[in-house]
Amino acid sequence: MKPSPGPLQTSPSLLTETGPRDCPECVYLRVFKTTIYVRDHDLSLKFYVDQLGFSVVADARFDFDGRWVAIAPPDGSTVLALIAPKRGSENYKLIGRNTQVGFLSEDINATYEQWRNRGVRFHHPPQQTLFGGTVAGFYDIDGNSFELLGSDQITREIERQRRQAAERLELERRSAQELEIAKQVQARLFPQTLPPLKTLDYAGICIQARHVGGDYYDFLALGNQRLGFVIGDIAGKGIAAALLMANLQANLRSQFALARDEPLLFLQSVNRLFFHSTADSAYATVFFADYDDAERRLRYANCGHLSAILLRQNGQVERLHATATVLGLFEEWHSPTVDCQFSTGDIFTLYTDGVTEAFNESEEEFGEDRLIAALERHSKLPPQALLSAIVDEIKTFSPHEQHDDITLIVAKCTAAP
Repeated sequence: MKPSPGPLQTSPSLLTETGPRDCPECVYLRVFKTTIYVRDHDLSLKFYVDQLGFSVVADARFDFDGRWVAIAPPDGSTVLALIAPKRGSENYKLIGRNTQVGFLSEDINATYEQWRNRGVRFHHPPQQTLFGGTVAGFYDIDGNSFELLGSDQITREIERQRRQAAERLELERRSAQELEIAKQVQARLFPQTLPPLKTLDYAGICIQARHVGGDYYDFLALGNQRLGFVIGDIAGKGIAAALLMANLQANLRSQFALARDEPLLFLQSVNRLFFHSTADSAYATVFFADYDDAERRLRYANCGHLSAILLRQNGQVERLHATATVLGLFEEWHSPTVDCQFSTGDIFTLYTDGVTEAFNESEEEFGEDRLIAALERHSKLPPQALLSAIVDEIKTFSPHEQHDDITLIVAKCTAAP
């Protein structure tokens, strides 16, 4: 927004904010500027910048009123707008008047000595006033008159605000550091290696919307030429979801030996542990699949998760729908398992709702159809390159800030055993 010149202010402007925004429902408001009329911008800038130590925050030209320069004191909370009106204009007559602007210093004597040594003209040194403060008046090079103010009470308030600001900065620094550590820890929860298979190439990716998130994927080496695929989505976002995700991952990793012979018992055990170690409202959607490398057979249970997509070599699309409800809501939980046979060239895809619910500026979602179309377009690519191509399409479709974790697993059947 371009600022516009305004009339001379007639009330003092203390150039610090009055305090932190402790009122979330309040609309933010502060003094933005006060206008000072001068004869020559460049000469005035030498005074305000070189002698008072201000900085230039804006320097623009407007067709209706010429050059407009904004300067700010070191705290930067309010600006002075310097206007050089045309000779003979009404505003030109306002040059050299008492501006009624007061600058507040936490150490008025030190500021007075510093400015006086730089050549600033003062009416008088700092003097006590009836209201208990201290004041010293001074002029700029055009004779505009200002006040330099000092007050023990206000100085104490400034110091209090300064301590609060320092504490907030330290808290933000520590929070950022802790989030970065949490991000690194969570990254280690995702699979670090890909157990090799003879008939299937596969890859996974998780792009978190925040430092940490609630999406999860894993590859579990079950032995006997079998591999477990897991993808999950925790209800919620942020730190809380990340903690639940870590809980789910620990349950899956601690129990997955059961999956070798008893996949249903494995998921029942995971559900029971998750149920007892989380709040009543906590739950996760999970898709678990056991792939037999020798037989090219996939046995899966879809626990309230989005339907997996199986893109056949001949272009046919199969959806592997939910076989049970989510994990963690009910202590007793049951699900059938479903078998699915793979053939060379088939592409198997697992994903979370951050993929299909990514939206564009028209609030149109990426959707399952676009995901399938992307899989078809890039079906000749190996899984890792295929993942990258899909993510690129999602980000092109939804270029704004990411609102949810994007997690994908792609597996491609390559050959007969």
